[in-house]
Amino acid sequence: MAVLPDEQVSVPPANSPSPRLYNEDLAPVRHRNWGVYNIFAMWMQDIHSITVYTFAASLFFMGLNGIQVFIALAVSVVIIWGLMNLSGLAGQRTGVPFPVLARSSFGVWGANIPAMIRAGIAVIYYGILTYLGSTGLQIAALRMARPFTEPLTHHSFLGLHTLGWICFGAMWLIQLLVVRHGMDAIRRFQDWAGPAVWLVMFTLAIWMIVKSSGDVSFDLSPDQAHGWNLGYELIAAIALNVSFFATFLVNFADFGRLAPNARTVVRGNFFGLPVNFILFAMVAVTVTSASIVVFGEAITDPVKLIELTDSTPVILFGALVFTVATIGINIVADFISCAYDFSNLFPQRINFFRGGVIAAVLSVLPLPWHLYNNPESIAYFVGGLGAFLGPLFGVLMSDFWIIRRGHVDIDELFRSDPAGRYYFHRGFNPRALGAVGVATLVAAVLALVPAFAVWAPFSWAIGALLAAVVYLPLSWSSRADHDSEKTASTPRQGL
Repeated sequence: MAVLPDEQVSVPPANSPSPRLYNEDLAPVRHRNWGVYNIFAMWMQDIHSITVYTFAASLFFMGLNGIQVFIALAVSVVIIWGLMNLSGLAGQRTGVPFPVLARSSFGVWGANIPAMIRAGIAVIYYGILTYLGSTGLQIAALRMARPFTEPLTHHSFLGLHTLGWICFGAMWLIQLLVVRHGMDAIRRFQDWAGPAVWLVMFTLAIWMIVKSSGDVSFDLSPDQAHGWNLGYELIAAIALNVSFFATFLVNFADFGRLAPNARTVVRGNFFGLPVNFILFAMVAVTVTSASIVVFGEAITDPVKLIELTDSTPVILFGALVFTVATIGINIVADFISCAYDFSNLFPQRINFFRGGVIAAVLSVLPLPWHLYNNPESIAYFVGGLGAFLGPLFGVLMSDFWIIRRGHVDIDELFRSDPAGRYYFHRGFNPRALGAVGVATLVAAVLALVPAFAVWAPFSWAIGALLAAVVYLPLSWSSRADHDSEKTASTPRQGL
């Protein structure tokens, strides 16, 4: 039995696995050392970021008052908590990452389709967040050594000046150094990085409240919605927040597999999502509201606020912490998913780390600073998230929890011969692919066609529900074949 680089021990299937489907990173794990705090810290890494900060503050400009926004946040994060438990517990029961779990619903080869959709989105996000993290390094460099660094901002290449390229390259390398020892190194990194951002946020909130003399209001929207518009904006805010977590909803099995039991997943998600998210949103809105009084405008970028303090120690410390936070969310939300997804393509040649390196290289090609600074491209990209990820979630979860009643034959997930349980038709499940295709087409039209803009916030939910509604009747006739999986998979549940 081999010891993985991340100190998780893999368990080879009882039957000889196909080398085209198996490596130690994709195999079920036996030593599951992620406790409640580790999952909680992982969510701190994901939520304590510039993107979530800005998103939470932006909800107050949808025509909702403070109470209404907090209702929307509370309702949506409870929904997210429930959905995330479904995904995480599927990973915890099987011990396998998302692309391997997807083999049970999409087929042993068909699973590469949802894996590559998720990986493609993660690659784009990985580049954008690497760029965002590099801006913190730029601020620090200009503050500490302006005579030497400012000349580096006068010339640009492919839309980014020399200092920007240096800082982007530094962020790119730092992230690879963090993950070079696998998931256990990531666990140790996030256990202290997430709380560090809380320290900066609380300090920033106290400073802004003092500067504004306590003149803080949770009603930031200049135009209050009423009647039908109020109801629509409230429901849209709930849907948008659920969609905001669409990427994690698909592949949270990657983390749930490392928990020793179901209770750990549920409790870690509870403290990390409802408790942590609502508190972080309150701090973000408090700081944003105070910025209106102090600076005359609503500033939703915490790094810009820190820069406006005009205190070198504060600027350097704040820039460092938010850079660390960006590294954390990028690794957790994007690197890990890509690492498993690309490894699933060619298990014999691509392990966890090599899969992540491939993603890191590909992330540079779209020139992410151009994407981030182009509001139109960002709008279409974010809109497309729900359209593509909702249907995947709908098929995955309806197949695992309804059709298969929470059980799969784990050994069969690594079997590539035509007699295998999950081989379906030449390794692909046409029912799952058909349901995803129909739901994605509908959701994409709603998300991206301006004429259906009123439905755009609900594209993830519509895509997920429609995929499940189409898939379940198609698969129900073969449910009797799945009933035997409970017995086949039961001995593997304690891995």
